[in-house]
Amino acid sequence: MPDILAENLSGKAVMGDDGAELGLLYNITMDLKTGALEDLVVEPDEDTPETGFPVDGEGRLRIDVGRVQAVKDYVVVQR
Repeated sequence: MPDILAENLSGKAVMGDDGAELGLLYNITMDLKTGALEDLVVEPDEDTPETGFPVDGEGRLRIDVGRVQAVKDYVVVQR
């Protein structure tokens, strides 16, 4: 996968590999010791179906970056 600047990801739509729109990318978390990316933090749409992903205290989805399959018009994640 080519390098992608984080500033180009902010606000990008996130979609499951089944075609379900999950919401908009809010943030990305990382391990401060290693610099490894950890989770996509996704602001779900009002009509987002139950995803099974963990939810933080603000109601945002936490999706492990290992689930990212593609980044183009959408960030596509494995469900």
